[in-house]
Amino acid sequence: MKKLALLMVSVFAMGVLAACGGTDAPINVYTRDTSSGTRAGFFSGIGYEDAEEDDSVLVEGFITQDNDGIYNAMQTDVDGIGYVSLATYVSNPTVVKGLSFNGVEPSLSTAGDGSYQLTRPFNYILRAEWPSDADQQLAEAFVAFMLSSDGGDIIADEGAAPLAGANYTWDSVSDDHPICSQDNSDLTIRFRGSDSVQAIAEALAAAFSPECGDVQTDNNHTGSSDGYKRTQGEESDTSGVNWGHVGFASRPFKPEESDGPASTRGQLASDAIVAIVHNDNPVDNVTAQDLIDIYTGEITNWSELAE
Repeated sequence: MKKLALLMVSVFAMGVLAACGGTDAPINVYTRDTSSGTRAGFFSGIGYEDAEEDDSVLVEGFITQDNDGIYNAMQTDVDGIGYVSLATYVSNPTVVKGLSFNGVEPSLSTAGDGSYQLTRPFNYILRAEWPSDADQQLAEAFVAFMLSSDGGDIIADEGAAPLAGANYTWDSVSDDHPICSQDNSDLTIRFRGSDSVQAIAEALAAAFSPECGDVQTDNNHTGSSDGYKRTQGEESDTSGVNWGHVGFASRPFKPEESDGPASTRGQLASDAIVAIVHNDNPVDNVTAQDLIDIYTGEITNWSELAE
């Protein structure tokens, strides 16, 4: 009887701990680097703006990875926590656990209706100076396609919320872009910037190519900061190797990135940022304060979330 009682107490204690969301293990904290738009959106979204570009305010021993690196790490690190774009998470949500934020589950619908509050914009930027008229015309045609309802369907399929104003079809405006009626198979549009937007950009580019004379597309996504640098900034010179026609940022443009014409930039979608853990982690929900405490080192063990 005593053994049975002890077993029942033990099972009950484990159940309480799991229900509260915690295991007795140190938390392995993962983050993006300071050039990342996902990082900026995450820390501003939880109210800890000081950490957007300053590693010194984070917990000791944090691990820096890119978007895919964090996503892959959470499949094996049972004690880890990181954050990724919703577009990354919804591509295969069964291999990691996406945590609810302030009680709301991350999804395309909750991001679109505003109930999931940890969100950020996906923005685009075009060159201000063009190597040729054809380059400009192709890029502007791509933007028209991207912002159409056809483009919106692709954006939604890739896990982001398209703009509500996408109320025209590509067929209704394609005649406004006569360059798309010619053979463009010897020309290339170069896409740069945020890796969180990469899957969306690649899907849009693949769909746009046959609609615009089989134009070639080149995607090289290395971070939100490069969206500006490679279209209007210090790496935009077409004599170099990094320049682009269209850049993407998974955050608002910074003041120093907004010196070009307003007509060269805009928003294509809204995205959520999802705090993710291993599937075996019993935690299901976090608050903004929980995340601040984890990333500053105030909370260092999963059991503390049960207190």
